[in-house]
Amino acid sequence: MLIFCSVYLLYCHKIFGERIHINNTELPKPVKDTEIWNYAAINGYTIITQDSDFLYLLETNGFPPKVILLRVGNIDRKTAEKILLQAKSSILDLEQRDYGLLEII
Repeated sequence: MLIFCSVYLLYCHKIFGERIHINNTELPKPVKDTEIWNYAAINGYTIITQDSDFLYLLETNGFPPKVILLRVGNIDRKTAEKILLQAKSSILDLEQRDYGLLEII
């Protein structure tokens, strides 16, 4: 599974092998949500984010890309890692399913 991490989710590399972070792309900084969306769609990434704007993009455009939306509020890195680890099987299952959204609450 190819994961595209948003700015605040630098730690997702510990859970998923192949991932890219916004800062490691040629995208202009600051980057717009639509630019992230298009980059992920073209390059086959699933977006993992806490930004609900991606839910709107998914509802408007369909998928790909797929979106993993963390609806957990402001949390520290360790808590986020724990939440992602607990949801790992669901996250990996998303790749095989015919739907484009996984919300983690």
